[in-house]
Amino acid sequence: MKNFRELRVWEKSHEFVLALYSCTRQFPSEERYGLTSQIRRAAVSVPSNIAEGCGRSGDNELARFCDIAMGSASETEYQLLLAKDLGYLDHQTYQTLESQLISVRRMLNSFIRTLRNQKSD
Repeated sequence: MKNFRELRVWEKSHEFVLALYSCTRQFPSEERYGLTSQIRRAAVSVPSNIAEGCGRSGDNELARFCDIAMGSASETEYQLLLAKDLGYLDHQTYQTLESQLISVRRMLNSFIRTLRNQKSD
């Protein structure tokens, strides 16, 4: 069992969620139960799945939950694009959030590879 708070990938994904929440406060009120809710749930799923995987028994389980986190990151990436195309995010905000998310996805990918390589050793 690992402490998720010690993982840089969890820390970066948590920072992304905080930034996303701040930006989505400005989405139209009619999106409260639509895109605002959906993008927040998808983004929160990334650090949540990392944390849940850390509470499981071993690297195999952690890698599986990180795979789920990666799927949620991809979902969030599309929803960011949609928010930008709908005019809910300006170009600069979109680029900042997208850059943070790409960084998280790279870190997750590397972490998953490391976990799987340890498993096969």
